[in-house]
Order: sequence, then structure tokens, then C-alpha cells
Amino acid sequence: MENILSVENLTKRFTSGDRELTVLDNITFNLRKGSSLAVVGPSGSGKTTLLGLCAGLDVPTEGSVTLAGIKLNALDEDDRAFMRNKHVGFIFQNFQLLPTLTAEENVLIPLELRGERPDYQLARELLGRVGLGDRSSHYPSQLSGGEQQRVAMARAFITRPEILFADEPTGNLDESTAETVTELLFDLNREAGTTLVLVTHNMELASFTERILELRGGHLVKDTAHIPG
Repeated sequence: MENILSVENLTKRFTSGDRELTVLDNITFNLRKGSSLAVVGPSGSGKTTLLGLCAGLDVPTEGSVTLAGIKLNALDEDDRAFMRNKHVGFIFQNFQLLPTLTAEENVLIPLELRGERPDYQLARELLGRVGLGDRSSHYPSQLSGGEQQRVAMARAFITRPEILFADEPTGNLDESTAETVTELLFDLNREAGTTLVLVTHNMELASFTERILELRGGHLVKDTAHIPG
């Protein structure tokens, strides 16, 4: 099966005053279409930076990222945004819902960014799939944290993305709600055949994926394939 993501010798440095900080150092890995990957490691190990580079949200200091057959290094910011709209879905720790829009309107945002007509039926179907069929007209302030994250999941899948990047998707949820969201995320992912890249410090969540990359101090220290559990 072909790779949807290829990362080669990826390095990211930031300059702070007269100091240069290396956040990621020479990271290389490939990811097959339809597979699932967790990136784990302590705070400050470079997990979120790696996700941002893989998704084209930022550019590396050295090395390259090829996503869905497109070499991101060759693209300007507008072209990277177009590529993300076409191929990528996102789920964030803090939900990132627009407070002035209803749940249904939030789910439809990625289609609007693509310049496509809103698919109200699909939005309602996805909200129903995540257990919020009766909450489509509610605003984020009227929803619990777990419900907001489920809206964010429906939003992520409405464009049927080839690859989904999830950054600490259960980080702001209590244990019981996190279990529900985790189960839904992996169910939706399997049904859609989406490739999943998950950044987390939660090893229980990581254990649901087929492969785990461990970062420490910006270095890739372990690459483990296993049977999800």
C-alpha cells in the first residue's frame, strides 16, 4: 500500500534572541494510507511541532514532508492551505468551535472553506453518528466539553479527509467522556478509511493505534508497530 505521508530528515529550529533552539532533529518515517499512528513523548519533546509540519501548518528548517503525493516544501502558504482543505482534517484539544455558530454550522465550515455548497444532510448525519442529532441547533456554550469535541469530530470528517491530524483530542475531557470520544474517533476513522495521526501523552489512547512513535528532546527514539488494543 502506498504512503500518504513521507517525512525525511525533518529538522525544526527556532531562534530566541541570540539562542537557537532545535525542537525537532532529523526525523524520518513513512505512513501508509489507511493506517493509524500515535506520536507520544513528554511535554516539550516536539510532538505538536511535528504534527504542524506534517500538516503543512509550518515549514521545516531542514528536510521535507510529502503529503498525499505533494511535496509541501515547494508550496507557498496559500497553496499549503488549499492542500489542507482538500486532503486534511483536524481535531484539536481545545475544540476550536466558533461560538456564534450552531453545532451544524460549525460542522459545515470546512465545506465553506472549500467553496462548496453546504451539505446539511451530511452534517446532520454526522452529528447523529456522534450522538448529537438532537443538538444540531445548539451553540458551543450550550454544549459540554465532550459534546463540543464530538461536534469537532463531525466537522473533521465532513470533507472525507484522506488524513486526519488529532492533537491531544481527549486532553480537556474527563476519563469517562474521553473513553466515549476515543471510541467514536476510531469507529469513524475505520468507517471512512482515513489515515490517522494522533498526538497524545496518553499511552492508553495511543494503544488504539497500529504504530507508536516516541519523541524525546526532539529526537525519534522509538518506532513501534503493534496490534491495537
